[in-house]
Amino acid sequence: MAETFDLIVLGGGSGGLATAFRAARHGARVALLEPGALGGTCVNVGCVPKKALWFAGQLAQEQQLAVDYGFASAPGALDWEHFRQLRQHYIDGIRHRYAMGLEESGIQVYPETGRFVSANTIATSCGEELRAPQIVIATGGRPRRLDIPGFDLGMVSDDIFALRTLPKRIAVIGAGYIAIEFAGLLNALGSEVTLHVRHRMLTSFDAELVDALEQHMCDAGIRITNQVKVTGLHRDGENLMIDDDVNGPCGPYDAVLWAIGREPNSDRLDLDAAGVNVDEDGHIVTDAWQATNVEGIFAVGDVTERPELTPVAVAAGRRLADRLFGGKPDSRLDYDNIPSVVFAEPPLAIVGLTEAQAREFHGDRVHVHRAKFTPMKWAVAGRKHPTLMKVVTEGDDERVVGIHVLGTGADEMLQGFAVALKMGLRKRDLEDTIAIHPSSAEELVLIN
Repeated sequence: MAETFDLIVLGGGSGGLATAFRAARHGARVALLEPGALGGTCVNVGCVPKKALWFAGQLAQEQQLAVDYGFASAPGALDWEHFRQLRQHYIDGIRHRYAMGLEESGIQVYPETGRFVSANTIATSCGEELRAPQIVIATGGRPRRLDIPGFDLGMVSDDIFALRTLPKRIAVIGAGYIAIEFAGLLNALGSEVTLHVRHRMLTSFDAELVDALEQHMCDAGIRITNQVKVTGLHRDGENLMIDDDVNGPCGPYDAVLWAIGREPNSDRLDLDAAGVNVDEDGHIVTDAWQATNVEGIFAVGDVTERPELTPVAVAAGRRLADRLFGGKPDSRLDYDNIPSVVFAEPPLAIVGLTEAQAREFHGDRVHVHRAKFTPMKWAVAGRKHPTLMKVVTEGDDERVVGIHVLGTGADEMLQGFAVALKMGLRKRDLEDTIAIHPSSAEELVLIN
Protein backbone atom coordinates (compact mmCIF):
# COMPACT_ATOMS: atom_id res chain seq x y z
CA MET A 1 0.00 0.00 0.00
CA ALA A 2 1.34 3.42 -0.97
CA GLU A 3 2.36 5.81 1.80
CA THR A 4 0.41 9.05 1.57
CA PHE A 5 1.72 12.61 1.89
CA ASP A 6 0.34 16.10 1.26
CA LEU A 7 3.27 16.89 -1.04
CA ILE A 8 5.97 14.92 -2.82
CA VAL A 9 9.03 16.84 -4.03
CA LEU A 10 11.31 15.22 -6.59
CA GLY A 11 14.76 16.73 -6.19
CA GLY A 12 16.78 18.08 -3.27
CA GLY A 13 18.41 21.04 -4.98
CA SER A 14 17.69 24.69 -4.31
CA GLY A 15 14.17 24.71 -5.74
CA GLY A 16 13.11 21.39 -4.24
CA LEU A 17 14.43 22.21 -0.78
CA ALA A 18 12.84 25.66 -0.78
CA THR A 19 9.47 24.16 -1.72
CA ALA A 20 9.68 21.38 0.85
CA PHE A 21 10.77 23.63 3.72
CA ARG A 22 8.08 26.23 3.04
CA ALA A 23 5.33 23.59 2.67
CA ALA A 24 6.39 21.90 5.92
CA ARG A 25 6.34 25.27 7.69
CA HIS A 26 2.70 25.57 6.64
CA GLY A 27 1.97 22.18 8.21
CA ALA A 28 2.08 19.94 5.14
CA ARG A 29 3.35 16.37 5.38
CA VAL A 30 6.18 16.30 2.85
CA ALA A 31 8.28 13.62 1.18
CA LEU A 32 11.53 14.63 -0.56
CA LEU A 33 13.34 12.32 -3.00
CA GLU A 34 17.01 13.04 -3.74
CA PRO A 35 19.45 10.28 -4.77
CA GLY A 36 22.49 12.57 -4.72
CA ALA A 37 23.98 15.16 -2.42
CA LEU A 38 21.59 17.64 -0.83
CA GLY A 39 21.81 21.08 -2.37
CA GLY A 40 21.87 19.89 -5.96
CA THR A 41 23.93 21.58 -8.63
CA CYS A 42 24.25 24.96 -6.95
CA VAL A 43 25.81 23.77 -3.72
CA ASN A 44 27.87 20.87 -5.03
CA VAL A 45 28.98 21.56 -8.61
CA GLY A 46 27.67 25.03 -9.41
CA CYS A 47 27.24 28.42 -7.78
CA VAL A 48 29.00 27.74 -4.48
CA PRO A 49 32.25 26.01 -5.56
CA LYS A 50 32.41 28.22 -8.66
CA LYS A 51 32.14 31.40 -6.58
CA ALA A 52 34.86 30.09 -4.27
CA LEU A 53 37.11 29.65 -7.31
CA TRP A 54 36.19 33.15 -8.47
CA PHE A 55 37.17 34.55 -5.08
CA ALA A 56 40.51 32.75 -5.36
CA GLY A 57 41.02 34.32 -8.78
CA GLN A 58 40.21 37.75 -7.37
CA LEU A 59 42.73 37.26 -4.56
CA ALA A 60 45.39 36.26 -7.08
CA GLN A 61 44.87 39.57 -8.86
CA GLU A 62 44.78 41.47 -5.56
CA GLN A 63 48.24 40.14 -4.76
CA GLN A 64 49.69 41.80 -7.83
CA LEU A 65 47.71 44.98 -7.18
CA ALA A 66 49.14 45.05 -3.64
CA VAL A 67 52.66 44.99 -5.10
CA ASP A 68 51.72 47.89 -7.38
CA TYR A 69 50.52 49.77 -4.30
CA GLY A 70 53.92 49.29 -2.65
CA PHE A 71 53.60 46.15 -0.56
CA ALA A 72 56.76 44.06 -0.52
CA SER A 73 55.16 40.60 -0.74
CA ALA A 74 55.60 38.95 -4.11
CA PRO A 75 52.55 37.17 -5.57
CA GLY A 76 52.48 33.46 -4.87
CA ALA A 77 50.72 30.49 -6.44
CA LEU A 78 47.54 29.03 -4.99
CA ASP A 79 47.96 25.89 -2.89
CA TRP A 80 45.33 24.06 -4.88
CA GLU A 81 44.87 21.13 -2.50
CA HIS A 82 44.56 23.41 0.56
CA PHE A 83 41.99 25.51 -1.27
CA ARG A 84 40.09 22.42 -2.44
CA GLN A 85 39.79 21.15 1.12
CA LEU A 86 38.63 24.54 2.41
CA ARG A 87 35.98 24.68 -0.27
CA GLN A 88 34.78 21.13 0.41
CA HIS A 89 34.59 21.82 4.15
CA TYR A 90 32.35 24.79 3.44
CA ILE A 91 30.10 22.71 1.14
CA ASP A 92 29.91 19.89 3.68
CA GLY A 93 28.66 22.43 6.21
CA ILE A 94 25.85 23.51 3.91
CA ARG A 95 24.80 19.90 3.32
CA HIS A 96 24.83 19.22 7.06
CA ARG A 97 22.62 22.23 7.75
CA TYR A 98 20.18 21.08 5.09
CA ALA A 99 20.03 17.57 6.58
CA MET A 100 19.44 18.94 10.07
CA GLY A 101 16.76 21.32 8.76
CA LEU A 102 14.93 18.52 6.97
CA GLU A 103 14.92 16.40 10.12
CA GLU A 104 13.74 19.28 12.31
CA SER A 105 10.98 20.12 9.81
CA GLY A 106 9.66 16.56 9.83
CA ILE A 107 10.24 16.11 6.10
CA GLN A 108 10.58 12.45 5.09
CA VAL A 109 13.73 12.13 2.98
CA TYR A 110 14.18 9.28 0.51
CA PRO A 111 17.77 9.07 -0.83
CA GLU A 112 16.44 7.54 -4.02
CA THR A 113 15.23 8.42 -7.49
CA GLY A 114 11.53 8.58 -8.22
CA ARG A 115 9.40 8.00 -11.29
CA PHE A 116 5.73 8.55 -12.02
CA VAL A 117 3.34 5.63 -11.89
CA SER A 118 0.32 7.88 -12.30
CA ALA A 119 -0.52 11.56 -11.83
CA ASN A 120 -0.51 11.23 -8.05
CA THR A 121 1.82 8.26 -7.42
CA ILE A 122 5.61 8.04 -7.39
CA ALA A 123 7.61 4.81 -7.34
CA THR A 124 11.01 4.97 -5.64
CA SER A 125 14.06 3.15 -6.96
CA CYS A 126 13.74 0.74 -4.02
CA GLY A 127 10.22 -0.29 -5.04
CA GLU A 128 8.12 1.73 -2.61
CA GLU A 129 5.14 3.75 -3.80
CA LEU A 130 4.34 7.23 -2.48
CA ARG A 131 1.13 9.10 -3.12
CA ALA A 132 0.19 12.78 -2.83
CA PRO A 133 -2.39 15.15 -4.35
CA GLN A 134 0.40 17.65 -5.04
CA ILE A 135 3.73 16.74 -6.66
CA VAL A 136 6.54 19.18 -7.44
CA ILE A 137 9.27 18.26 -9.92
CA ALA A 138 12.57 19.98 -9.11
CA THR A 139 15.15 17.59 -10.53
CA GLY A 140 17.34 20.30 -12.07
CA GLY A 141 19.66 19.86 -15.01
CA ARG A 142 23.05 18.53 -16.04
CA PRO A 143 25.84 19.58 -18.42
CA ARG A 144 24.99 18.95 -22.07
CA ARG A 145 27.08 16.29 -23.77
CA LEU A 146 27.70 15.86 -27.49
CA ASP A 147 27.85 12.68 -29.54
CA ILE A 148 31.10 13.55 -31.30
CA PRO A 149 34.49 11.80 -31.47
CA GLY A 150 36.63 12.30 -28.39
CA PHE A 151 34.04 14.16 -26.33
CA ASP A 152 34.96 12.22 -23.19
CA LEU A 153 38.58 13.33 -23.49
CA GLY A 154 37.37 16.70 -22.26
CA MET A 155 35.67 17.78 -19.04
CA VAL A 156 32.24 19.21 -18.32
CA SER A 157 31.73 21.86 -15.66
CA ASP A 158 31.06 19.28 -12.92
CA ASP A 159 34.56 17.87 -13.44
CA ILE A 160 36.38 21.13 -12.77
CA PHE A 161 35.75 20.80 -9.05
CA ALA A 162 37.43 17.40 -8.90
CA LEU A 163 40.72 18.72 -10.29
CA ARG A 164 43.74 18.18 -8.04
CA THR A 165 46.00 20.52 -10.03
CA LEU A 166 45.49 23.60 -12.18
CA PRO A 167 45.83 22.86 -15.93
CA LYS A 168 48.65 24.87 -17.50
CA ARG A 169 46.94 25.13 -20.90
CA ILE A 170 43.17 24.78 -21.15
CA ALA A 171 40.61 25.31 -23.90
CA VAL A 172 37.08 26.33 -22.94
CA ILE A 173 34.42 25.61 -25.56
CA GLY A 174 31.24 27.65 -25.23
CA ALA A 175 29.81 31.15 -25.14
CA GLY A 176 27.43 31.19 -22.18
CA TYR A 177 27.96 32.31 -18.63
CA ILE A 178 29.59 29.03 -17.55
CA ALA A 179 32.21 29.27 -20.31
CA ILE A 180 32.92 32.94 -19.66
CA GLU A 181 33.18 32.51 -15.89
CA PHE A 182 35.56 29.56 -16.03
CA ALA A 183 37.69 31.18 -18.71
CA GLY A 184 38.15 34.25 -16.52
CA LEU A 185 38.81 32.56 -13.19
CA LEU A 186 41.17 29.94 -14.63
CA ASN A 187 43.12 32.69 -16.37
CA ALA A 188 43.30 34.70 -13.13
CA LEU A 189 44.66 31.65 -11.31
CA GLY A 190 47.42 31.17 -13.86
CA SER A 191 46.18 28.90 -16.63
CA GLU A 192 46.76 29.77 -20.27
CA VAL A 193 43.17 29.94 -21.51
CA THR A 194 41.75 29.80 -25.02
CA LEU A 195 38.01 30.38 -25.37
CA HIS A 196 36.37 28.85 -28.46
CA VAL A 197 33.09 30.61 -29.36
CA ARG A 198 30.75 29.38 -32.07
CA HIS A 199 28.86 32.62 -32.72
CA ARG A 200 28.80 35.31 -30.03
CA MET A 201 29.36 35.50 -26.28
CA LEU A 202 26.46 35.99 -23.85
CA THR A 203 23.72 36.65 -26.37
CA SER A 204 21.11 37.47 -23.71
CA PHE A 205 23.19 40.34 -22.31
CA ASP A 206 23.60 43.86 -23.66
CA ALA A 207 25.85 43.70 -26.73
CA GLU A 208 27.82 46.86 -25.90
CA LEU A 209 28.86 45.57 -22.49
CA VAL A 210 29.61 42.09 -23.85
CA ASP A 211 31.92 43.64 -26.44
CA ALA A 212 33.67 45.55 -23.65
CA LEU A 213 33.99 42.36 -21.58
CA GLU A 214 35.44 40.49 -24.55
CA GLN A 215 38.06 43.19 -25.03
CA HIS A 216 38.95 43.09 -21.35
CA MET A 217 39.31 39.31 -21.47
CA CYS A 218 41.67 39.62 -24.43
CA ASP A 219 43.68 42.31 -22.64
CA ALA A 220 43.96 39.97 -19.63
CA GLY A 221 45.60 37.34 -21.81
CA ILE A 222 42.67 35.10 -22.77
CA ARG A 223 42.79 34.06 -26.38
CA ILE A 224 39.33 34.10 -27.96
CA THR A 225 38.65 32.21 -31.19
CA ASN A 226 35.31 33.11 -32.80
CA GLN A 227 33.14 31.37 -35.39
CA VAL A 228 34.37 27.91 -34.49
CA LYS A 229 32.76 24.63 -35.49
CA VAL A 230 34.16 21.99 -33.17
CA THR A 231 33.67 18.44 -34.43
CA GLY A 232 35.74 16.47 -31.94
CA LEU A 233 38.83 16.06 -29.76
CA HIS A 234 41.83 13.82 -30.22
CA ARG A 235 45.11 13.12 -28.48
CA ASP A 236 48.49 14.00 -29.93
CA GLY A 237 50.88 12.30 -27.54
CA GLU A 238 50.21 13.77 -24.09
CA ASN A 239 48.34 16.74 -25.54
CA LEU A 240 44.73 17.34 -26.53
CA MET A 241 43.84 18.83 -29.91
CA ILE A 242 40.49 20.31 -30.98
CA ASP A 243 39.12 19.43 -34.39
CA ASP A 244 37.61 22.62 -35.81
CA ASP A 245 36.09 22.54 -39.30
CA VAL A 246 36.54 26.32 -39.65
CA ASN A 247 39.97 27.02 -38.16
CA GLY A 248 41.59 23.61 -38.45
CA PRO A 249 43.23 21.70 -35.59
CA CYS A 250 43.64 23.83 -32.45
CA GLY A 251 46.00 23.21 -29.57
CA PRO A 252 47.92 21.73 -27.93
CA TYR A 253 46.10 21.76 -24.58
CA ASP A 254 46.49 19.94 -21.30
CA ALA A 255 42.72 20.02 -20.70
CA VAL A 256 39.54 20.92 -22.53
CA LEU A 257 36.35 22.12 -20.85
CA TRP A 258 33.02 21.68 -22.59
CA ALA A 259 30.71 24.50 -21.47
CA ILE A 260 28.02 24.15 -24.10
CA GLY A 261 24.90 24.53 -22.01
CA ARG A 262 22.77 22.33 -19.81
CA GLU A 263 19.84 19.99 -20.31
CA PRO A 264 16.96 19.14 -17.96
CA ASN A 265 16.83 16.01 -15.81
CA SER A 266 13.40 14.99 -17.06
CA ASP A 267 14.16 11.90 -19.12
CA ARG A 268 14.09 9.36 -16.26
CA LEU A 269 10.90 10.45 -14.54
CA ASP A 270 8.47 8.45 -16.71
CA LEU A 271 6.49 11.64 -17.31
CA ASP A 272 4.35 9.87 -19.90
CA ALA A 273 2.78 7.83 -17.12
CA ALA A 274 1.36 11.05 -15.71
CA GLY A 275 0.79 12.79 -19.06
CA VAL A 276 3.15 15.72 -18.32
CA ASN A 277 4.17 17.76 -21.36
CA VAL A 278 7.77 18.68 -22.18
CA ASP A 279 9.18 20.90 -24.92
CA GLU A 280 11.53 19.75 -27.69
CA ASP A 281 14.54 20.14 -25.39
CA GLY A 282 12.99 18.10 -22.59
CA HIS A 283 12.07 21.02 -20.33
CA ILE A 284 8.84 20.56 -18.42
CA VAL A 285 6.34 23.11 -19.70
CA THR A 286 4.85 25.28 -16.97
CA ASP A 287 2.55 28.27 -16.83
CA ALA A 288 3.05 31.47 -14.83
CA TRP A 289 1.92 29.59 -11.70
CA GLN A 290 4.55 26.81 -12.02
CA ALA A 291 1.75 24.41 -13.02
CA THR A 292 2.15 21.74 -15.69
CA ASN A 293 -0.67 20.60 -17.95
CA VAL A 294 -1.66 17.98 -15.35
CA GLU A 295 -3.63 19.08 -12.30
CA GLY A 296 -1.67 18.69 -9.09
CA ILE A 297 1.75 18.43 -10.80
CA PHE A 298 4.09 21.44 -10.74
CA ALA A 299 7.72 22.10 -11.66
CA VAL A 300 10.33 24.63 -10.58
CA GLY A 301 13.97 25.29 -11.36
CA ASP A 302 16.24 24.19 -14.19
CA VAL A 303 14.02 21.27 -15.20
CA THR A 304 11.60 23.90 -16.57
CA GLU A 305 12.00 26.40 -19.40
CA ARG A 306 12.39 29.28 -16.92
CA PRO A 307 15.67 31.17 -16.24
CA GLU A 308 18.34 28.80 -14.91
CA LEU A 309 19.12 30.76 -11.75
CA THR A 310 19.12 29.47 -8.18
CA PRO A 311 17.18 32.45 -6.75
CA VAL A 312 14.50 31.94 -9.40
CA ALA A 313 14.04 28.30 -8.39
CA VAL A 314 13.95 29.20 -4.69
CA ALA A 315 11.48 32.05 -5.14
CA ALA A 316 9.22 30.00 -7.40
CA GLY A 317 9.19 27.07 -4.95
CA ARG A 318 8.42 29.19 -1.92
CA ARG A 319 5.59 31.04 -3.64
CA LEU A 320 4.17 27.78 -4.91
CA ALA A 321 4.17 26.30 -1.40
CA ASP A 322 2.55 29.47 -0.04
CA ARG A 323 -0.21 29.08 -2.60
CA LEU A 324 -0.80 25.37 -2.07
CA PHE A 325 -0.54 25.23 1.71
CA GLY A 326 -0.22 28.75 3.09
CA GLY A 327 -3.58 30.25 2.21
CA LYS A 328 -2.16 32.65 -0.39
CA PRO A 329 -4.08 31.87 -3.60
CA ASP A 330 -2.44 34.70 -5.57
CA SER A 331 1.14 33.79 -4.68
CA ARG A 332 3.37 33.29 -7.71
CA LEU A 333 6.74 34.45 -9.00
CA ASP A 334 6.87 37.47 -11.30
CA TYR A 335 9.47 36.56 -13.92
CA ASP A 336 9.96 40.13 -15.18
CA ASN A 337 13.08 42.13 -14.33
CA ILE A 338 15.10 39.31 -12.80
CA PRO A 339 18.64 40.51 -11.99
CA SER A 340 21.56 38.34 -13.01
CA VAL A 341 25.35 38.39 -12.82
CA VAL A 342 28.04 36.69 -14.87
CA PHE A 343 30.98 36.23 -12.52
CA ALA A 344 33.44 37.05 -15.23
CA GLU A 345 36.55 39.16 -14.74
CA PRO A 346 35.29 41.80 -14.35
CA PRO A 347 31.72 40.78 -13.40
CA LEU A 348 28.82 41.70 -15.66
CA ALA A 349 25.46 42.48 -14.02
CA ILE A 350 22.08 43.09 -15.62
CA VAL A 351 18.51 43.81 -14.64
CA GLY A 352 15.72 44.62 -17.07
CA LEU A 353 15.91 45.10 -20.82
CA THR A 354 19.00 45.37 -22.98
CA GLU A 355 19.21 48.40 -25.25
CA ALA A 356 18.21 46.27 -28.25
CA GLN A 357 15.21 44.82 -26.42
CA ALA A 358 14.12 48.25 -25.23
CA ARG A 359 14.26 49.67 -28.75
CA GLU A 360 12.25 46.71 -30.02
CA PHE A 361 9.52 47.30 -27.43
CA HIS A 362 9.59 51.09 -27.12
CA GLY A 363 11.15 52.37 -30.35
CA ASP A 364 12.19 56.03 -30.41
CA ARG A 365 11.04 56.55 -26.83
CA VAL A 366 14.25 54.92 -25.60
CA HIS A 367 17.07 56.96 -24.06
CA VAL A 368 20.47 55.51 -23.14
CA HIS A 369 22.80 56.92 -20.49
CA ARG A 370 26.40 55.71 -20.18
CA ALA A 371 29.33 56.09 -17.82
CA LYS A 372 32.83 54.75 -18.45
CA PHE A 373 35.68 55.12 -15.96
CA THR A 374 38.47 53.31 -14.12
CA PRO A 375 37.61 52.65 -10.46
CA MET A 376 39.79 54.52 -7.98
CA LYS A 377 41.19 51.27 -6.56
CA TRP A 378 42.84 50.52 -9.89
CA ALA A 379 43.50 54.08 -11.00
CA VAL A 380 45.66 54.78 -7.93
CA ALA A 381 48.01 52.03 -9.11
CA GLY A 382 48.04 53.48 -12.61
CA ARG A 383 46.08 50.60 -14.08
CA LYS A 384 43.38 50.71 -16.71
CA HIS A 385 40.56 48.51 -15.47
CA PRO A 386 37.49 50.08 -17.05
CA THR A 387 33.98 49.99 -15.69
CA LEU A 388 31.08 50.53 -18.10
CA MET A 389 27.59 51.39 -16.89
CA LYS A 390 24.44 51.78 -18.89
CA VAL A 391 20.98 52.95 -17.86
CA VAL A 392 18.20 52.42 -20.42
CA THR A 393 15.01 54.45 -20.06
CA GLU A 394 11.79 54.94 -22.01
CA GLY A 395 9.27 57.75 -22.37
CA ASP A 396 9.22 61.44 -21.50
CA ASP A 397 9.49 60.70 -17.78
CA GLU A 398 12.39 58.31 -18.48
CA ARG A 399 11.19 55.23 -16.67
CA VAL A 400 14.21 52.98 -16.17
CA VAL A 401 13.74 49.68 -18.02
CA GLY A 402 17.30 48.36 -17.89
CA ILE A 403 20.47 48.75 -15.85
CA HIS A 404 23.76 47.18 -16.90
CA VAL A 405 27.12 47.25 -15.13
CA LEU A 406 30.45 45.79 -16.22
CA GLY A 407 33.16 46.26 -13.64
CA THR A 408 34.53 45.56 -10.19
CA GLY A 409 31.73 45.35 -7.63
CA ALA A 410 28.93 45.04 -10.19
CA ASP A 411 27.73 41.84 -8.52
CA GLU A 412 27.15 43.61 -5.21
CA MET A 413 25.96 47.06 -6.26
CA LEU A 414 23.16 46.03 -8.63
CA GLN A 415 20.96 44.30 -6.04
CA GLY A 416 19.60 47.54 -4.58
CA PHE A 417 19.14 49.12 -7.98
CA ALA A 418 17.15 46.03 -9.03
CA VAL A 419 14.72 46.72 -6.18
CA ALA A 420 14.33 50.31 -7.37
CA LEU A 421 13.75 49.26 -10.98
CA LYS A 422 11.12 46.76 -9.87
CA MET A 423 9.35 49.58 -8.00
CA GLY A 424 9.17 51.86 -11.05
CA LEU A 425 12.43 53.81 -10.92
CA ARG A 426 12.69 56.99 -13.00
CA LYS A 427 15.87 58.72 -14.13
CA ARG A 428 14.96 61.71 -11.93
CA ASP A 429 14.96 59.39 -8.90
CA LEU A 430 18.59 58.61 -9.57
CA GLU A 431 19.35 62.33 -9.92
CA ASP A 432 17.58 63.05 -6.61
CA THR A 433 19.73 60.48 -4.77
CA ILE A 434 22.88 61.74 -3.05
CA ALA A 435 25.94 59.83 -4.22
CA ILE A 436 28.21 57.85 -1.90
CA HIS A 437 31.66 59.24 -2.67
CA PRO A 438 34.15 58.02 -3.63
CA SER A 439 32.65 54.80 -4.96
CA SER A 440 31.87 53.13 -8.25
CA ALA A 441 28.18 52.82 -7.37
CA GLU A 442 27.82 56.60 -7.26
CA GLU A 443 28.27 56.73 -11.03
CA LEU A 444 24.85 55.10 -11.44
CA VAL A 445 23.13 58.03 -9.72
CA LEU A 446 25.37 60.64 -11.40
CA ILE A 447 25.10 59.12 -14.88
CA ASN A 448 24.36 61.65 -17.65
